[in-house]
Amino acid sequence: MDVADAQIGQNRVRDDVGVRCQKLFQDFLEEFKEDGVVKYIEPVQALKEPERSTLEVSFDDVEKYNQNLATTIIEEYYRIYPFLCQAVRNFAHDRAEARKDKDCYVSFVDVPTRHKVRELNTTKIGTLIRISGQVVRTHPVHPELVLGTFVCLDCQTVVPDVEQQFKFTNPTICRNPVCSNRRRFMLDVEKSTFVDFQKVRIQETQAELPRGTIPRSVEIILRAEIVETVQAGDRYDFTGTLIVVPDVGVLANPGTRAEISSRHKGGESQPEGVRGLKSLGVRDLNYRMAFLACSVASSNTRFGGIDQLGEEMSAELMKKHMSDAEWDKVYEMSRDRHLYTNLVNSLFPSIHGNDQIKKGIVLMLFGGVPKTTGEGTTLRGDINCCIVGDPSTAKSQLLKQVADFIPRAVYTSGKASSAAGLTAAVVRDEESNDFVIEAGALMLADNGVCCIDEFDKMDPRDQVAIHEAMEQQTISIAKAGVRATLNARTSILAAANPINGRYDRSKSLAQNVMLSAPIMSRFDLFFILVDECNEVLDYAIASKILALHSGIDDSVERVYSQEEVLRYIAFARQFKPVINEGASALLVDYYGQLRQRDGTGNGKSTWRITVRQLESMIRLSEAMAKMECSDEVQDRHVTEAYRLLNRSIIRVEQPDIHLDENPDEPMELGDVEGETEIDDPESVQPKKKMKLSFEDYKNLSNLLVIFMRREEEQAEERQDGQNQGLRKSEVVAWYLENVQDQIETEEELVERKALIEKVIDRLMYHDQVIIPLMKTGLSGRDEESQEEDPVLVVHPNYIVDA
Repeated sequence: MDVADAQIGQNRVRDDVGVRCQKLFQDFLEEFKEDGVVKYIEPVQALKEPERSTLEVSFDDVEKYNQNLATTIIEEYYRIYPFLCQAVRNFAHDRAEARKDKDCYVSFVDVPTRHKVRELNTTKIGTLIRISGQVVRTHPVHPELVLGTFVCLDCQTVVPDVEQQFKFTNPTICRNPVCSNRRRFMLDVEKSTFVDFQKVRIQETQAELPRGTIPRSVEIILRAEIVETVQAGDRYDFTGTLIVVPDVGVLANPGTRAEISSRHKGGESQPEGVRGLKSLGVRDLNYRMAFLACSVASSNTRFGGIDQLGEEMSAELMKKHMSDAEWDKVYEMSRDRHLYTNLVNSLFPSIHGNDQIKKGIVLMLFGGVPKTTGEGTTLRGDINCCIVGDPSTAKSQLLKQVADFIPRAVYTSGKASSAAGLTAAVVRDEESNDFVIEAGALMLADNGVCCIDEFDKMDPRDQVAIHEAMEQQTISIAKAGVRATLNARTSILAAANPINGRYDRSKSLAQNVMLSAPIMSRFDLFFILVDECNEVLDYAIASKILALHSGIDDSVERVYSQEEVLRYIAFARQFKPVINEGASALLVDYYGQLRQRDGTGNGKSTWRITVRQLESMIRLSEAMAKMECSDEVQDRHVTEAYRLLNRSIIRVEQPDIHLDENPDEPMELGDVEGETEIDDPESVQPKKKMKLSFEDYKNLSNLLVIFMRREEEQAEERQDGQNQGLRKSEVVAWYLENVQDQIETEEELVERKALIEKVIDRLMYHDQVIIPLMKTGLSGRDEESQEEDPVLVVHPNYIVDA
């Protein structure tokens, strides 16, 4: 009986299908020609090198050569894989003179159908398929025993090449006919075959995830040369087969004492009877699905998008990947004189207004130029933006559109995210009990954008965790014996609400937002959105929303499609503009102006102007140059960067009121009283600039409004319908009478008169607090005098601020 068992163990069953596929596949390698040359003669030469053992074969070539062979490989891949590897081994030995005992493997690329993680089921087991997903966890590389050589401890017989099925497998029986040993074997490490082995875990991407479901994940097994080719956060296509592996994690500690539990509530100490082998400590061997990969390819390899742009990729290399029509479109966009505005309209067609914020986000997508100093210190090139504003001002909508548009973007909410979820978590592996690093949101958004909504709701301890990621762009971990520094080269786009739900203009930005000073200084741009009652703006927003709900999305025509914009951004990010001497001097000049103004201010600035604001200006200037596909940062780029920075982060709470602006010009949608631009570098005028501090302007406007309201009430009491409202000249005369004690010279009188007229004009045309009454039916000189000196009334809905 033992001899018969031994004979059965020695004779392997011949697989006719596998042998036939091996012959056909070897014929394919020998005969397949492309452009008159045998295609795989040259690639197989690399297998002579000791570190190379895998031959990459295009599946399209197999289909062209023999459709039946291709079908068999698809359907019976796991079964015939050893035969295909043997064919590669024979081919390498014949044509490349590789060692006969060298193990060679085959990897397939260009497999036609791509499956999602959610589509994997038992019908796919053993077939050749391609799946895509985002890597969320990587394990360290371990040696894996593939073919074990064992020595019988009873008769010293050697049992070679025992295949290991993802767990340690002893020989069934000793091959010596007179020895009946079935249990006592020793592994001969020297003669056994090991291969590099790495596990990674991939997960469904947010775009593929159905609403209301938890993303599914699957373990990927990488072997030989494809280990260490993936990084957490990247998206890849894996070609291979779905296999079933024993869940050896549940077999850990098999000698633990079985615990007898009682179904009865406390109080009854009588134990329940022992039932089944599991209660005695015998574990069941369960199985789970994993994916055995033979080749790995990066997703979106055609252009790479923003997520896959490597440092070595140049503009010329990207041009080779584009068709002629696509290259012509990129060239046409680079020559567009209104590219800045057209990109804004094309990216955010469904959001009305907020042009300054959109421009800041567009520059954030282009980014600055990262640099490394001589000492090895890295200077970041990514731009961080924060949007602070009242509810219902489209903050989350902006974040969602960016997250949907950028290929490598992660959207998360502040309150629902922990420090480990944002940076990285150290978790224990179920099988090996080793600690491994699981990527957080900032790691997953490496070389992309991380959109964090409800930023102010984050726990302060969690906010501290992203300090390093925002400036140094690394994540340092030292916990559970794991010390690591991980990359987080990402731009952060955050949205926050004011403390009391509404932005209070009488307070500074720091008093309005629950953010610490270190976090605030790390943002390059701060934008304030105030929900104000403006009849024209409200009408435009309401029309826009109704058009969206009615399905009429033609109110803003897109100049470029999203694919064209993404392609252009990917191309323009390859440029590394250098700051020329003129732009450098202008940067220093603007920075000096900011420092001087901050130093001589009234102490109400949110924080001191530091070198970080200078670096922000440099990054914004480089982003402007990138957008124009320029190799040099010029003066106009610096001027636009200064203007954008001036509108956001500098004295964002209460800037001075610039009275030299033309009040008849249409007000920009980003302008509110709390966001008025202080200095316009382009408007250099020889005359003295007339400006007021915000407090003086507010006090003066309240004084005028209270006087006019009192005069209107007195006119109503007199029931004098002909005398309602005041002439502009009467208001000016009243003010000058009140301040005549402070006026000493005629020049001061003229200056005060011009000042009060400018304030009245601003209240009429900019703030729309005072309404000029124009009578119709007049002609000639009367009409001219009416326009020069109109009758003024206060807007009935205006409330005087305290």
